[in-house]
Amino acid sequence: MPASSMILRCWTLRGKQKSSIYQFFAANRKLVASENGGLHKPSCLIFNPEWTDKHVGNASNRISYPTLSGIQKPKTEEDIAFMSMLELGELIRTKQITSLELVQIFLKRLKRYNPVLKSVITYTDELAYKQAKEADELLAKGVYLGPLHGIPYGLKDIIAVPGYKTTWGSGIFKDQVLDIEAWVYKRLKSAGAILVAKLVSGSLAYDDIWFGGRTRNPWNIEEFSTGSSAGPAACTSAGMIPFAIGSETAGSITYPAARCGVTALRPTFGMVGRTGVMSIAESLDKLGPFCRSAADCTVVLDTIRGKDPDDLSSRYITLDDPFSVDIKRLTVGYTDDAEMEVVNVLKSKGVNMVPFQLNYTVDSVQGILNFTMDVEMLAHFDEWQRTRQDDLYEAQGQWPTELHRARLIPAVDYVQAQRVRQKLIQEVKNSFTVDAFIGNATDWERVCLGNLVGLPVIVVPSGFKAISRPPSEGTRRRTTITTGIYSHPNHDHIALALAMAYQSVTDHHKQRPPIDNLGPSDMKLE
Repeated sequence: MPASSMILRCWTLRGKQKSSIYQFFAANRKLVASENGGLHKPSCLIFNPEWTDKHVGNASNRISYPTLSGIQKPKTEEDIAFMSMLELGELIRTKQITSLELVQIFLKRLKRYNPVLKSVITYTDELAYKQAKEADELLAKGVYLGPLHGIPYGLKDIIAVPGYKTTWGSGIFKDQVLDIEAWVYKRLKSAGAILVAKLVSGSLAYDDIWFGGRTRNPWNIEEFSTGSSAGPAACTSAGMIPFAIGSETAGSITYPAARCGVTALRPTFGMVGRTGVMSIAESLDKLGPFCRSAADCTVVLDTIRGKDPDDLSSRYITLDDPFSVDIKRLTVGYTDDAEMEVVNVLKSKGVNMVPFQLNYTVDSVQGILNFTMDVEMLAHFDEWQRTRQDDLYEAQGQWPTELHRARLIPAVDYVQAQRVRQKLIQEVKNSFTVDAFIGNATDWERVCLGNLVGLPVIVVPSGFKAISRPPSEGTRRRTTITTGIYSHPNHDHIALALAMAYQSVTDHHKQRPPIDNLGPSDMKLE
């Protein structure tokens, strides 16, 4: 008898239940794997990136936002569209503009530029007008819900909203309507924000290919946006929405934010609840905002953070006030690949800047990330793969290949990888001797490390350079330059404060991509 058969026979004879291991597998799948997407029945194995057992204190405290005075309504819709969320909020609060007017402006822009950028999956017009009317009526009664009151926004289309399709970017699920109200959507709705569109997610949250094509970069429409939060990045960059919610498992916030030149935050793992959100990997998935500025990211994060009762990984995490951080008391490192303009600006503002390198001995960081992501993804799409629906997937070289490979991974090796992951966390904790550090936001090793460890990072626009092979007659297309500001887990406020300090004296984040005026030799793409 082969050794493997003997092992299985011995296994089935243990205990009172004389079922085979295959019957055991089938029973488990029937209980928890008959639905795709990981929306229900989460694993009891919970990842926690905590570096301290210190009590969190009153994590429900909200931030006191700065008062903007003297904000006047611009004369053109274009100028309104590129105002920061805090500026738009002040126009709403002072009744210089209504929420209904903002919804009309942003829906018009979404429908105008989407044929070129391919960044929207579903418009939520009816819902948006209903919510805008309610926001305006509340304000007329003297009820102001805060800086998000009446502000339009978009959600990556892996986030469920009742009554609207949640396609996960895949043709297989393009008609799917989930009767689930995602926790993050509830939080934004309670703050008075207005949902105007479900935005492109790469198919099953993998890169920028979806069932309607590929999402393009507003700064250079010959390029694709890269990363599965493609719609949130492109729409925010193009002034089609003031802010959006995206997600990251392995680079899906950082990559599109860097390519499209927007400010975006990948928060500490567990800070934002994920109920109603398609899951790739329960120990890696995070939700975060794409915005005009770090200040706007602060407002959105403060709104959507908190303990989601149905997400076992979410936690009460204190968010100290980034607006009140004394950056002169911080020591901030910068790596060899840091953008020196950012380093020099922060140094000029009194930050103690020092050369820095994050040291660790684990040499399999990228492998652990891929390994973990693929195994956990397969658990959430077991039915999809077993029924061969993956044969219809938009990009055959992506999930179908990875999930077939994941099915061959022994359980013991998955557990061993998580043990090495814990060793990595401890080594990074010991090496992270500064309050924060500046470095490339899209270096793949660092992206893998940050997601495995649970580090927050904010992507900050820091300049532009010429595109490769520009037309001889000239072009306004640009390649964006960005940097990442990384902080300790649960210290998102430090990264946010440093980003705000940098943006207070620079205007890279205020620049507008050339989607209307592409240059004399640049053909608009249809």
